[in-house]
Amino acid sequence: MPTPTRPLTGSQTRGDRTRAAIIDETVQCVLDEGFPAASAKHVAERAGVTWGVVQYHFGGPAGMFEAVVQAGYDDTVARLEAVTVAGESVRERVQGVVDAAWAAFSSPLTRAGFEILVATRPHRDPADDARLAEVGRQFHRLGALLSPERPDVGDLMFSALRGLALNQMMLVREIDSRRERALLVDVLTHYLHPDRSRT
Repeated sequence: MPTPTRPLTGSQTRGDRTRAAIIDETVQCVLDEGFPAASAKHVAERAGVTWGVVQYHFGGPAGMFEAVVQAGYDDTVARLEAVTVAGESVRERVQGVVDAAWAAFSSPLTRAGFEILVATRPHRDPADDARLAEVGRQFHRLGALLSPERPDVGDLMFSALRGLALNQMMLVREIDSRRERALLVDVLTHYLHPDRSRT
């Protein structure tokens, strides 16, 4: 992969804004038109810059997509790290964690990053596996916060919410996953406290 030609020293305010704008436009292009449409040339046109500007900041298309994936991981992990467990009842605590975790998983940046990962799977960076494992560890941590004896509920949340995010990627229209998430809350609440699943 070609390396970016952007210098690493000096004032970067304008350059940082341009880089961020290209990442944002890549995200929107992937979400609006799908990964196949998100060529570097098309993203550059959407962002109002030249292909040379994309190359300057990212080295090429692979670097541009990797920047979106990295930003998606960073955003997801930061959101998950900020999740706290609050509420008087088991159901309130589970509901709060599921809602916060879904907000992290369903953000445009995270969804675009997932779509890029799926589309580039045969050629992607092996470091992505370690990043996915870190997201999994954050969900496991949330499970341990809900129940130190049953931290595996975090693993179930990870699988279920990832499935809902994948479902959204497969459809053109926006889907409403409230019913599925409510069922997930029911299942987790009952699993944690079967005798108090309605409290």
